[in-house]
Amino acid sequence: ERSNLAGVQHILLVLSGKGGVGKSTISTQLALALRHSGKKVGILDVDLCGPSIPRMFRVQDSDVHQCNSGWVPVFVGQDKNISLMSIAFLLEKPDDAVVWRGPKKNALIKQFVADVAWGDLDFLVVDTPPGTSDEHISTVEALRPYKPLGAILVTTPQAVSVGDVRRELTFCKKAGLKVLGIVENMSGFVCPHCSECTNIFSKGGGEELAKHAGVPFLGCVPLDPQLSQSLEEGKDFIQEFPKSAAFPALAHIAQQVLDGTWQQTS
Repeated sequence: ERSNLAGVQHILLVLSGKGGVGKSTISTQLALALRHSGKKVGILDVDLCGPSIPRMFRVQDSDVHQCNSGWVPVFVGQDKNISLMSIAFLLEKPDDAVVWRGPKKNALIKQFVADVAWGDLDFLVVDTPPGTSDEHISTVEALRPYKPLGAILVTTPQAVSVGDVRRELTFCKKAGLKVLGIVENMSGFVCPHCSECTNIFSKGGGEELAKHAGVPFLGCVPLDPQLSQSLEEGKDFIQEFPKSAAFPALAHIAQQVLDGTWQQTS
């Protein structure tokens, strides 16, 4: 029997040991950048208690339908080159809290991996909750037969965040998951009026961690009001704000992912 992931070329996990560092932002923008490179992309949102990806694409009111192969993901935009699955589409009300114990969460994650009819995709980006426990173990174990490409770790520059992400590196090692690189998010604020960069959360923690761990450093993404605006309004930041401070950083990260996959498949 053909698996629903048989047509997916590359699976990427976006991880962090800490909440609030911007995993969903990086997942969203990475998907958009890959789409603009001509790739078909899916996003699997396994953050069951805080599913924010549908809101960032402005499809939070969409419904999931059934087909012979399982659940049909929600498609974003007219070209339908981004598909999305999240628990947000299965809740009766958008404000419903997911008050579940571990086994029920794990069962839904396995169902997401097995029962979503993704079709043919170049990339499946898996957005995860913070931490290194139940949901992460279930996700990695469910995806292991499909040989995921690896994980992108997201941190912010300050030492507290970097310390938590260091634990995520240990998780990846124990889980046998390759670390594709580290992204330092919220790395400075570039003033839109004078272009001066202020390092609100210090600077360089992600790069130091990457150097210490011997993994690639994918880049720094500055705080950018235009990026926040695009996420709030469900706009395509990559298309709408090509002159913003965050644009070159996000484009560079996506290009490194593309270059890395090319190396691995050549």
